[in-house]
Amino acid sequence: MRGQRIHYSADEMAWLEANRSMIISDYHREFVARFGRADITALNLHGLRKRKGWFVGRKPGRFFGRHRKFSADEMAWLESNSTMVISEYHAAFVGEFEREDVTAQNLHALRKRKGWKTGRTGQFVKGQEPVNKGKPCPPGKGGRHPNARKTQFKRGQLPHNTKFLGHERVSKDGYVEISIDEENPHTGYERRYVLKHVHEWERLHGPVPDGLCLKCVDGNRLNTDPSNWIAIPRGLLPRLNGGRATRVMAYDTAPDELKPVLMTMARVEHKASEIRRKRQGPAE
Repeated sequence: MRGQRIHYSADEMAWLEANRSMIISDYHREFVARFGRADITALNLHGLRKRKGWFVGRKPGRFFGRHRKFSADEMAWLESNSTMVISEYHAAFVGEFEREDVTAQNLHALRKRKGWKTGRTGQFVKGQEPVNKGKPCPPGKGGRHPNARKTQFKRGQLPHNTKFLGHERVSKDGYVEISIDEENPHTGYERRYVLKHVHEWERLHGPVPDGLCLKCVDGNRLNTDPSNWIAIPRGLLPRLNGGRATRVMAYDTAPDELKPVLMTMARVEHKASEIRRKRQGPAE
């Protein structure tokens, strides 16, 4: 009744508090049937529960299911048999107590709320074998759904992005890399990627001497022809990079007619620096 104060007897209040966890429709129906209070609506009882702060056990945002009560005998049975597989657990409980209103999901959630451990982690333990060990799959089926088998690899089939021997790629530094027939020392794979210009140059001239490195003559790192690469002292590289330290333009971006001049200047400066260091002797 809206606008009027509703009074409840002590017995009514005791019943309402004891059964506050019921879903509101059942709560209202059973209250009216028990006490004959036709003047009370479900909205009245809902407002009463909120004013009294009676927590019903259901949080907003979660599934608003009916609160299921279990007797002391049922709870004792459920706890003592909590290690059973959930399907057998539910079937045995329903058969024992004839509780058709309880689902397997209800019992699974009850076990979680109570913290009853089943002893199963879902992991294989040492020495445990899968149930299908040694059982071959049906030919051409793989034991999966037909729609999944459409995209399965067949025996001997390779993926479309397989990188075969001789495959080339460009590194983040702009150098061409090639897959060669050598074991990768880091992964143990039968092939590995190396710098193509180094690989091609060493096939003609042997390993790059210590202290030297390869420099592209035309400034184009993608040109891997051995004739385009020369071995120079590693100390020349900072002088060829240009910038404020050298007060000259960078070798790679310079016009082709200036590249020999810049290379000669870098060699002269590098040689002069070596002579000065020899005259000064080792630092004390």
